[in-house]
Amino acid sequence: MTDDVTTEALTDATDEGVEGTESTESTDDGAQSFSLFEGDEGGLTVEQRRTLVLLLKHRYISAALQPAEWRTLLASQSLLKSRLNDLFLDLHVDLHYEVAFKRQAVGEGGERFPTLLHDVAYTREETILLVLLRQRFRSERASGVDIVIVDRDNLVENVAHFRPEHATDRFGDARRATAAVDSLAKARVLLKTSDPDRFRISAVIEVLLPIERLGELWEWLVEQNGQEPPEPTGSDTLDADILAAAAPDNGAEPAPVEPADPALEAVS
Repeated sequence: MTDDVTTEALTDATDEGVEGTESTESTDDGAQSFSLFEGDEGGLTVEQRRTLVLLLKHRYISAALQPAEWRTLLASQSLLKSRLNDLFLDLHVDLHYEVAFKRQAVGEGGERFPTLLHDVAYTREETILLVLLRQRFRSERASGVDIVIVDRDNLVENVAHFRPEHATDRFGDARRATAAVDSLAKARVLLKTSDPDRFRISAVIEVLLPIERLGELWEWLVEQNGQEPPEPTGSDTLDADILAAAAPDNGAEPAPVEPADPALEAVS
């Protein structure tokens, strides 16, 4: 899984925005111009362009990480959504968790459009980490903790608890678990702190793994174990049910979370 980058031009773009002086002179037909460079026929202000670039470049933007762009997004949501729609992308804004992200648009009849997005499945270790992080995030938030911090070593150790009994490559498993932590940090599910081995869990975890997606993962694990699907479980215990189904005693390894949910798609 890679950080979200669309084209070479966007790769070279920086989060600080587009350099240049904005001109708002009127054109011959009376329309307002927001020219930033010679030959510029764009119709967005520099703030709107910066926000659009961040939406294309990253998995998500948030009020916490990009407050200025978040304010621009809320003020220009319809306009930015239309620009994404031109690229066969849709805009999802979650006001509760204050995050926004792009996702692939799908035709009314299920038609697939040309896309800038590359589907990237989470690995086994990343899948386990996502569920563990969601469980920890919800638990700490319920206790009144606003900023939820986790340690790298603790995360790797927790993933090790779900090693299949037949697995013998402990070094390789530990390496993959460490890589999973780094991957989620690169995707900004885990946010870096002043300590390179300590991370803050982003609220986007709730958007990446909504209750419906957790239910699908749980049903898959139950099916892989050859069990009859039990009655639907409440959202408060579903994280624990998934981890229990993934435990070695059940003989099934957690499936990589395929990016069927648009929120799980990455751009590369």
